[in-house]
Amino acid sequence: MTGVFQKLSSKLIGILVAFFLVALVAIGLTLYVSWQLEGGAAAINDAGSERMRSYRLAYLLNHDIYHAVDGGVMEREVRADMATFEKTLADLERGDPLRPLSLPRNAEVMAQMAGLKSEWQGNIKPLLEEVLASPDPAARKTLLRSYRPAVERYVGMINELVLRIEQDNAHKTSLLRTIQLSLVAMASVGTVLLIFLMFLLILRPIRRLQEGIRRMAAEDFSFRVPVRTRDEFGDLAYGFNHMADHLQNLYATLEQRVEVKTRSLEEKNQELALLYEITAFLNEPASVEELCRRFLRRLMVQFGAHGGAVRLVDVPIQTLHLMVTEGLSEDFFRKESCLDMGECVCGGAARDEKPVFMDLDQPTDRPLLYNCKHEGYRTVSVFTIRVKKRLLGIFNLYFYEGRSFTPQEVQLLETVGQHLGVAIENQRLVSREKELAISEERNLLAQELHDSIAQGLAFLNIQVQLLEDSLKRGNEQEAMESLPHIREGVQESYDDVRELLVHFRTRVHHSDLEGAIRSTLEKFEGQTGIRAAIEISGAGAPLDPEYETQVLHIVQEALSNVRKHAGASEVKVSLERDGAYAILVRDNGRGFDPRHEPGDSHVGLNIMKERAHRIGGRLEVASEPGAGTEVRLTLAKIQQEAA
Repeated sequence: MTGVFQKLSSKLIGILVAFFLVALVAIGLTLYVSWQLEGGAAAINDAGSERMRSYRLAYLLNHDIYHAVDGGVMEREVRADMATFEKTLADLERGDPLRPLSLPRNAEVMAQMAGLKSEWQGNIKPLLEEVLASPDPAARKTLLRSYRPAVERYVGMINELVLRIEQDNAHKTSLLRTIQLSLVAMASVGTVLLIFLMFLLILRPIRRLQEGIRRMAAEDFSFRVPVRTRDEFGDLAYGFNHMADHLQNLYATLEQRVEVKTRSLEEKNQELALLYEITAFLNEPASVEELCRRFLRRLMVQFGAHGGAVRLVDVPIQTLHLMVTEGLSEDFFRKESCLDMGECVCGGAARDEKPVFMDLDQPTDRPLLYNCKHEGYRTVSVFTIRVKKRLLGIFNLYFYEGRSFTPQEVQLLETVGQHLGVAIENQRLVSREKELAISEERNLLAQELHDSIAQGLAFLNIQVQLLEDSLKRGNEQEAMESLPHIREGVQESYDDVRELLVHFRTRVHHSDLEGAIRSTLEKFEGQTGIRAAIEISGAGAPLDPEYETQVLHIVQEALSNVRKHAGASEVKVSLERDGAYAILVRDNGRGFDPRHEPGDSHVGLNIMKERAHRIGGRLEVASEPGAGTEVRLTLAKIQQEAA
């Protein structure tokens, strides 16, 4: 930073202050000279009045003598004029700044003023006192005759004083005009000088900066503004030159920088394309082995690897199992199909849960199997496969030559490893979900078999034992009585089997729950002869296919109960979609008392409740003896989520 005295603002302020001070002094001089001229003019007026007053005193005394005026009155007037005369002399000598009144302060004027005062005190005033004191008119006339030449001489002295004051005023008037002309000249010269200084200090530096900007706009980055001052324009010129150096350097390296940025963008695009492609095929339905193989092949193409492998962790026994390989022999697969955690390079990376890169030609203190080196590879790299910070496995990339990885490549490989981990975990979850669904459906099927066919077969077993016992005893009558019961039991078991087959063959296609229920009712009516109808009201979003399947099974179970226990002649199914899904199955059968519900007369009720609970629904059964039965399934929560 430059000093304050070097700043442009300080220079401009200094110049303006100097001009102001000069103008102020000049104006002050003109005011002072004008004030002196005004004081001199007042002195001339007062001196002239003294001259007139001298004649007036002579006139008053002569008038008193020759016209016999009252002496007392005349004496008072004379003495009043004498007092005024003395006061005026004193004012002239002393001056009065308020009027203004002042005598020129030069030796001649002051000497003349001193002579006037001395003449008044020593000659004129005593003579007047003597005339006033003389009672004899003849003596007074004699004294007046001597007063006249004294007055003439004294008036001449006053005239001399006035002349000297006028000469001094003329000199001061000439001085005032000289000062005013000097002010005019100074204003003209000062204006020219200010214009020159403004051009020198402001306009010329601005033009140099404008020229520099114009040259910069024309892409001439070699131009530099000369730094000739250490003020604000000097700072601007220095900053401009620094900017020009920076721009010149940028343009000189622009092609190189563009090439670097382009290469970086290409690498980023390749990374994004890799991530997109891997994410796309990892979300496709395929086995874990197929996903790992496609994943490995894509990475080998991307990074120019000559071989690769994917290994998955068996957490309970802490081992790594070789899932898929590319570019590796059968002998390698056999030798490293199972590795312990911590064994060789791969086991160590899995144990430490971090990526590893190793040049097999370099000495190491790790205990290695060197199967990779026997395959002809020099560089082995290991990256983890994770999901939610949990290790699922590792994958390898093998190279015949030395290969290093940049931090960006390591981050990319770890990211795609996480994507593979998510895909593997999703496949496992889907498999577990299918297993769980199959297990639950098998449990429900087992309950239905137990509640229907198993009970029927148990009844038939008892009837067969009774028939066998009757035949052994030779009681044909009793044996014949058992045959209708056996025939009835076989028919009921046959109907149960057919009904179960119908239940598990009926499926909901394309979210057509209404069509599936209509088909079920038609089969029910054809098999039982019971009139069946369906009623649909309202509109709503379709349910999830899994929920629709469970709803259909609940309707089938309710119809099965109607067939077996209700003794009804008609049944009606209602499907309501007014803000919430509600499915009602009503019959006009014999009904029952829910408070005394026998467990063996309502086959499938518990199964229906389990199915309703599975999809978050609520199952209600309303019945009275002789008034039929109503089964109501409500899916309010599911309907809101679907909407």
